[in-house]
Amino acid sequence: MYKSLGLHRLAYRAQISSYVKAGLIDQAIKTFDEMTKSNCRVFSIDYNRFIGVLVSQSRYDLAEHYYHRMIPQGFSLNSFTYSRFISGLCKVRNFILIEKLLQDMYKLGYVPDNWAYNIYLNLLCCENQIDLALGVVQTMVEKGREPDIVTYTILINGLCRAGRFDSAVKIWCDMVRKGFNPDEKACRALVLGLCRDGKVDLAYELTLGTLRGRIKFSKSIFNSLINGFCQAGRIDKAQAIKSFMRSNGCEPDLVTYNVLLNYCCDELLLEEAETLMRKMERSGVEPDVYSYNELLKGLCKANRLDKAYLMMVNKMEAKGLCDVVSYNTIIKALCKASHAKKAYKLFEQMGGKGITPDVVTFTILIRAFLSEGRSNIAKKLLDQMTGLGLLPDRVLYTTIVDHLCKTGEMWMARSVFCDMVEKGITPDVVSYNALITGLCRASRVSEAMHLYEDMHTRGPCPDEVTFKLIIGGLIREKKLSLACRVWDQMMEKGFTLDGDVSETLVNAIRSNDASCIKI
Repeated sequence: MYKSLGLHRLAYRAQISSYVKAGLIDQAIKTFDEMTKSNCRVFSIDYNRFIGVLVSQSRYDLAEHYYHRMIPQGFSLNSFTYSRFISGLCKVRNFILIEKLLQDMYKLGYVPDNWAYNIYLNLLCCENQIDLALGVVQTMVEKGREPDIVTYTILINGLCRAGRFDSAVKIWCDMVRKGFNPDEKACRALVLGLCRDGKVDLAYELTLGTLRGRIKFSKSIFNSLINGFCQAGRIDKAQAIKSFMRSNGCEPDLVTYNVLLNYCCDELLLEEAETLMRKMERSGVEPDVYSYNELLKGLCKANRLDKAYLMMVNKMEAKGLCDVVSYNTIIKALCKASHAKKAYKLFEQMGGKGITPDVVTFTILIRAFLSEGRSNIAKKLLDQMTGLGLLPDRVLYTTIVDHLCKTGEMWMARSVFCDMVEKGITPDVVSYNALITGLCRASRVSEAMHLYEDMHTRGPCPDEVTFKLIIGGLIREKKLSLACRVWDQMMEKGFTLDGDVSETLVNAIRSNDASCIKI
């Protein structure tokens, strides 16, 4: 009889195996259910194999179902199946079941393999659960499973991403002390994180300073350190790293040169920048559009606009390295030098060169013409901008409205404000206040009140500035009863009037024998 049942069990196993190999997982599930309900005995190995199949097929809900069915029968998964199950659950972020499986493993004296631990740690770090990740590593060590280079890399990356650089450095030092040589990903995470945090000396010491000769650093690490020292204004150190980089068989690339170009142009070291460009070409590294745009930026910053323009037309355009950023750089410089007319001519040439203006182009020109009091051209540019499908942002719309209000062009200001709303850009309280200021200054307080009421119904909520503008306008038009009502609303919001304004309102009420409030 026992022999017969054993053969029966082997037949079920063979049938399930053949279904799995054929990709007929639903048939395999059906057969496994038949097997568990038959007279033949089912063992832990059967559940291990079957749950392993479900995990490999990402059928995690079913895997959990059979796991809960297995446990009351006194069965358990082996360490390998537990590890694969935990790894799979990380894909669907099932933290509750992962923790249960870990606890069940620990009770059995099992420990997940490093693969499973690392996948779980990576998930925790991606979810910014850094403290929980550190706790998992502590448990991992207590259970006798030593972290590997991947474990350390995941933790360092997660800690740097969370801005916890002191902890990242501590983990790094522990890793190096244990004889691990960090890989490219760990080095890049630490260096980029520390440099962003302004700790470039520490980044240098922990990598080139400590590990020199032990590992081969990539161009990415060298470039990150060079950039960090340039950002800190220490070009001598950046140049020294570039020399060290070359002496170690790692030739500077386009990124290296562009980082140094950026520094030279920002500091107006233009002769050095031009020398660097020539050195690039001699080294077989062709400057790209970014390289030329950096030099263009430096020339414009130094007010050498003629040279900048000639370089763009004669050199950049000839090499096909001229883009919208190039034009924007010169247009901005011309506008800053009060040459908006020349900037506009350059803007008109863009289309003929096959370069389409962007939001930045229009924003520069619109602000320039507004500052020169030529609001008609600014409005024309705004219409042209929206006609191209380029939407100005709220800040630009508000800037235009504010300027038009200050120059008394209220009809146009109101039109631009309405355009903003029609284009689906919701005005904020600053936008409303800009138009309300203009309306009150133009003695059009009734229209300002309509906007104020619109804010109450649609948002945004009026702020302290809004209330003061409205009350001041109403006082000037001697609409004291209405001013009192707005004052009450203001106090309900927790705002208070300036002493001189409240005194003016009270005195005006007294002189008109108003009775809307008790003095």
